[in-house]
Amino acid sequence: MKNTAIIQARMSSTRLPGKVLRMIGSKSMLAWTVTRTQQARSVDEVVVATTTDPEDEQVVKECKRLGVPVYRGSKLDVLDRYFRTALMVKAETVVRITSDCPFIDPEVVDELCGKFHSGIYDYGSNRLKHRYPRGLDTEVISFESLERAWLDADRDYQRVHVTPYFYDNPEIFSILSVVCPEDYSKHRWTVDTYDDLLFVRNVMEKLGFNLNVSWRDILAQVEKEPSLAEINSHICQKNTKDC
Repeated sequence: MKNTAIIQARMSSTRLPGKVLRMIGSKSMLAWTVTRTQQARSVDEVVVATTTDPEDEQVVKECKRLGVPVYRGSKLDVLDRYFRTALMVKAETVVRITSDCPFIDPEVVDELCGKFHSGIYDYGSNRLKHRYPRGLDTEVISFESLERAWLDADRDYQRVHVTPYFYDNPEIFSILSVVCPEDYSKHRWTVDTYDDLLFVRNVMEKLGFNLNVSWRDILAQVEKEPSLAEINSHICQKNTKDC
């Protein structure tokens, strides 16, 4: 099965505008996310899904610089954007990644994809039971199931956030939940605010801006220097149904 990672990215973040092109060392956050996703052995192709807004021309230019395909679609109906991107590249399985996760880990992606394809599943995730640090979130969806969600999801939050339709309807989908053996859910590695960005920059500076570090290397650094986690420990995650 062809595994296509689709990374959603746009400039108009409400909490940190332009965050996807903010710099972490010498590379944009989008470049970090794309490059780390490409390192996953299970991923055959990486595509960026952005919007038709004029400001997202900057995202398109960065994708061209990175040499990754890009699709431009709806700003608010992100489920439609994902489906049409998958359709464009003839994806058989979609790996969903968000561009505000520069610490996305190829081994975590490979684990989820491996378990997804070892059985008969429609949707798989490592975030249904939150035990990984937030920012390693990965989801896998069969194209047929993505199409069904695209056709049937009728609530705004199900369209904006792409995958709630799956876990809202566990009776009609075969769902895989991959759970981290230990609970690291207190750690926040996603970038929604400027303090989140400061956290990521500080951690990566300590690690030499190394694109190849594993999530456990990052965890070891944060546990070694608890003051790093304090940079963004006060940030609350937005609730899906409130967004």
